[in-house]
This record gives sequence, structure tokens and C-alpha cells, in this order.
Amino acid sequence: MSLSNKLSITDVDLKGKRVLIRVDFNVPIQDGKITNNQRIVAALPTIKYALENGAKTVILMSHLGRPDGKVNSKYSLKPVAEEVQKLLGKPVTFLDDSVGPKVESAVNSAAPGSVILLENLRFHIEEEGSVKDKEGNKTKADPAAVNKFREGLTALGDVYINDAFGTAHHKFDKDAKVGEATDESGIPDGWLGLDVGPKSRKLYRDAVLEAKTILWNGPCGVFEIPAFAAGSLDLLDATVEAAAKGATVIVGGGDTATLVAKSGAEDKLSHVSTGGGASLELLEGKTLPGVAELSQK
Repeated sequence: MSLSNKLSITDVDLKGKRVLIRVDFNVPIQDGKITNNQRIVAALPTIKYALENGAKTVILMSHLGRPDGKVNSKYSLKPVAEEVQKLLGKPVTFLDDSVGPKVESAVNSAAPGSVILLENLRFHIEEEGSVKDKEGNKTKADPAAVNKFREGLTALGDVYINDAFGTAHHKFDKDAKVGEATDESGIPDGWLGLDVGPKSRKLYRDAVLEAKTILWNGPCGVFEIPAFAAGSLDLLDATVEAAAKGATVIVGGGDTATLVAKSGAEDKLSHVSTGGGASLELLEGKTLPGVAELSQK
């Protein structure tokens, strides 16, 4: 799909407007601390542009994790608000909900130039339209409640900006298809595949160093555990070497981006995207629902 015919933030008059921005702040958090803030950093230019071009208020909304339509402090965006405030260098107001009269009042009464972060959208089942419990039982949101939720979000902004590329491929709809996977042979019962071995690492390295363009989506193993990080780190080393020799290296996906950030290699590659599935579907030529609905130029 073509992105060039869509309105961008630079095509819209923001002066005096409440600018509602869908950001992708679905960042990894351990013990209340953000372990990779790349997606937050990536959103800063858009936030700053809105502020510098006269937005009355910038309202940020995002999801975090899979709280399954229920309030869960584990998935609160409060730590993210603190990180945004630190990176932005100005106060960020955090609201403990994303819709409702109190939220609307807080947004409408905010001082000019304010930045507000709403609580996790997925604390409401209406955000995705349905959830599944641990047993796989599906619960659908009431259609009337979904409409009310949408109207509640719409009431918060005069201009809507979709800056969450990583979620642009999501289609929360009853017609969306769900794939199936089958187990393959090769790993004995009771064992888990947690990293690639030395032979695979050599094959990957040789292929990368011969390529002129490399698209990397997904680490090779559970790199968060040092014992299973060798494959991912070897592949990263190969891509850095390839980039230094002139190859174009594009990384997509939250886990891979985290690996790159932890290794301090972000500036050594051509591009690190905040989108994983969205990047792949865009390259496949598929329509991204989160982009398709944006206004045309």
C-alpha cells in the first residue's frame, strides 16, 4: 500500500488544537523499570512537532502488554509517563483512565502546551473488541460499549495522529482471520529450543555477509538469558559488519530492537523500526488498517 497519499502531521494546522496521538509505548518493563525505551524515543519527534507548532494539548494514548480488558497494575503506563517526562524535559500528566467524564475534564482544562498520557487502552475490553481467558474461552465486548469507548476517545481530540506504526497492522474485527500452527518434529518431548547452534550461526553469518540488503525480524533465541544469547549476538555482529561494508540493514520488531539497543548497535545499522509485524506486512504490499483509515492528502 502507498503511504505517500496520506495526510501527515506536517499537512495539518495544529495551532490551538487538542492533538490526540496514538503512540506505541508497548515497551518491556521489569520490576517497574523500562528496559528498552526505543519506542518512546521514536515518538518524541512527533510529540515535539505538535508542541512546537502550537498544539493546545498533546494527548498520548497507547496499549501495554495483554491485560485482557481488566485493570492490572503490572501493565500500567505510569512508569512510561515518567520516562516520557524525563526524555521530553517537561511535565507529563498521567491520567488513571483513558475515557470518561473525568478524563475529558482533565484534557479540556489542561493548560496550553500540556502533555497528557492516558492509562493503558487495553484495560478496556472495548479496545480490542474481545479477549480470551487462560482456557481459551473468548469474551466479546458489547457493540454498544465499543461505540461508546470510541466516542469517548474521539471526544478528547480535534486532530488524530497515528504514530503507532507497530500496531498499524492490527485488525480488531470479527472477520479477522486467526492462523493455526502444528508441532514439528526435531525437538524431543520435554526439551525446548532456546537458541541456534554453532552450525546454524555460521550459515547465518555467511549468508548475511554476502547480502546487500538485510531485513531482520526476530532474535535467534531467548537472548534475555545470557546462556541462550549467543546465536542472536552472533547474528547482530554479522549485520553490523555487513552494514560497515555498505549493506543496508533494517531491523524490525520489539524483541530484535531490544537486542540491538542493549548491545548499543542502533547507530551502526541502517534503520531500526518500531514495527515488527507491521513492517513485514507493509513490505508484503498488504494494507495496514491503522494507516488505511487515515485522511488522504
